[in-house]
Amino acid sequence: MKKFILMFLLLPIFVQAQELEARVIVNTEKLQTQYRDKLVSFGQQVEDYLNSNLFTGQPWQFPKVKCYFNIFFTSGNSETKYSAQVVVSSYRAIQGNDKSSLMLSVMDNSWSFDYQPNQAFYFNQTAFDPITSFLDYYAYIIIGFDNESYEPFSGSDLFNQALNITILGGSSTYSDSWIVKSSGFNKRLLCEEIFDANFQQFRQDFYDYHANGIDLLASSKSLDRFHSIISKMIKNLETVKKKTNRRSVLLNTFFEAKSGELITYLKDYPDKKIFESLKTIDPTRITKYNEAAAAEESK
Repeated sequence: MKKFILMFLLLPIFVQAQELEARVIVNTEKLQTQYRDKLVSFGQQVEDYLNSNLFTGQPWQFPKVKCYFNIFFTSGNSETKYSAQVVVSSYRAIQGNDKSSLMLSVMDNSWSFDYQPNQAFYFNQTAFDPITSFLDYYAYIIIGFDNESYEPFSGSDLFNQALNITILGGSSTYSDSWIVKSSGFNKRLLCEEIFDANFQQFRQDFYDYHANGIDLLASSKSLDRFHSIISKMIKNLETVKKKTNRRSVLLNTFFEAKSGELITYLKDYPDKKIFESLKTIDPTRITKYNEAAAAEESK
């Protein structure tokens, strides 16, 4: 496995049981005091759960994946029922230096569950639980993307686990957060698109962008090869955009994390039309690309 080879050559050997190094931040300002008091231990329980479980099912021999869960409680509707918005982010170390690359940055607006102070969190992959299944889903997505940045398609088993959770969630009493909807971030549609034939080239390009791109910049000191990889990826995504003609959750998730990084790496790229291509693929951030193109032209 290429990930193991890279880590073996460039970093000390890590023998760790768990995959994640998660930090959880909880905001209860919108809740009445009676509900806030019952959530005093919630953040620590979530953090302990994410950091103590083995999501891949085998000892993790690589650096732990750094991730953050910022939980903003929006309502407490009874003695035990809560709703929250969650910002989930994760980072990947870049080989050869001390920098990292943002891999995931998702705002999930629909997390509803029942919670009693200090209730036990159990890791169970076969039964749906509105709290732990939500956390499991994002753990699988985070580790899956991290894996695929080192070896093509190596996150498939994890993404499939995440998809199974969305199916269970969709038939639960908390289905609104898990079924396919026409707008907003959708957990199930993200997984379905990962396995969609139209996006398999993107998964290969995703690997090239990281393992053959940013990981080699520190040693080569040249952007030429990386520019070629980015250009190829963008051209392939233009083809996908024309073929599918839809707003892709997978691509929006990618650009939410990577658009700023792409703009940074495309400074001094000779063909400024690449920003026009980015606007076609990722229209949500047109203003961002216009500003980047204007800044390049003004040099």
